[in-house]
Amino acid sequence: MAYYDFLNIAFAPLLKLPTLLAIIILSFLISLLIILITKYMTNQETMKNLKYEMKSYQKQMKELKGNPAKMMEMQKKAMESNMKYMSHSLKPTLITLIPIFFIFGWMNATFAYDSIHPMQEFSVYAVFDKTAGGEAQIIVPEEITIIGNAKAEIAAGTVNKKTYEKTASWKLKGKEGEHVIEISYNEENQQHSVLITDENKYLPALKQAKGSIKSISIDYKKKVLIPIGFRDWLGWLGVYIWCSIIFTMALRKILKVY
Repeated sequence: MAYYDFLNIAFAPLLKLPTLLAIIILSFLISLLIILITKYMTNQETMKNLKYEMKSYQKQMKELKGNPAKMMEMQKKAMESNMKYMSHSLKPTLITLIPIFFIFGWMNATFAYDSIHPMQEFSVYAVFDKTAGGEAQIIVPEEITIIGNAKAEIAAGTVNKKTYEKTASWKLKGKEGEHVIEISYNEENQQHSVLITDENKYLPALKQAKGSIKSISIDYKKKVLIPIGFRDWLGWLGVYIWCSIIFTMALRKILKVY
């Protein structure tokens, strides 16, 4: 996509850094952008007063637990202040939403998986219609080597931790470059591309299809930035979320943004 190319150029220096450091820097830059837009596109005095009101009402509500009528009154006022605060925050949120959406898409396409290196073994999976049976064949260019048989039996199997009634798989390895592989079943053929490179790049792992061949997927390995043994969830998104929380809290205090 065109905006991917633009972001690749804009963030080119970050792509030369270790992925963990690149995510931390991006998290800081995005947090800073959001905080600055919030600061200069909202009336900070109004926001400060609304926050003070909400804290004051919450404190009074705790003190009025024995008086339900008064507590409900304070709760209503707190909700009104909160609604005003949210309405003031809406404009900067809408302004930052679209560019951040594109940046997140680019980050997922850049940092989610490890690339497949030249002559590194990788798997290709095909998912078939429930009525499929027999064998399917994989057809590859001369730069790709099939490890085992080009024909594979269609049977129940697991693809990306999901179990399917009808799947087939192959192991491949190949030379550097972008290659087109083809799955053939009966008279139906479906193609998918794989990128083999020493750079931090990869193509979409999954291609959906129609017909007896429902999908073809490349087994790119998820990039784990901080392996802590909990479902390897600290990939780029986990690191980004934790860093953005820390940076946002710190920047709000430093820049006095309410």
